[in-house]
Amino acid sequence: MTRRRFLHAVSAALLSPFVGRLAAASPAEESPSGSAPVDRLELPKSTWKKLLPSDAYGVLFAEATERPFTSPLNEEKRPGVFVCAACYLPLFSSDAKYESGTGWPSFFRTLPGRVGTKRDFSLFLPRTEYHCIRCGGHQGHVFDDGPAPTGQRYCNNGVALRFVPEGEPPPPLRTAP
Repeated sequence: MTRRRFLHAVSAALLSPFVGRLAAASPAEESPSGSAPVDRLELPKSTWKKLLPSDAYGVLFAEATERPFTSPLNEEKRPGVFVCAACYLPLFSSDAKYESGTGWPSFFRTLPGRVGTKRDFSLFLPRTEYHCIRCGGHQGHVFDDGPAPTGQRYCNNGVALRFVPEGEPPPPLRTAP
């Protein structure tokens, strides 16, 4: 175990009770030029709670964090796309995934126009939370310590994503029940 991995694991264990308490902030949606607008899917939390497994609901709509090194997506190396586990909007291409050593699936860029951000003060120091632009589901946090070409690390909760291998059709976007 590297020192970085050890420090991330210890930090996550010590700080996990505080994760999820976000300061009220309005989302600043990312809208890169040239990206098609995404229609929002507005469902009450009670509906999401019925549709999703409890661990996915906790991360996506109660802003919990899964334990590091527990997601099978950490080891996913096949070509494909990662979609939001709630609404199935594609968020990341597998060509942007890399091993960050943090214990969570990490990406150096999103698909254009697919995530929104807001400031998060839950750990007392400001961070940038990102969420699915379609359903608002919490995905993780973005940091400025990633690899080239972006220098960003989108640190994602594995239960907030589904992987669709190349050649398989993605699930249709979820609609209101």
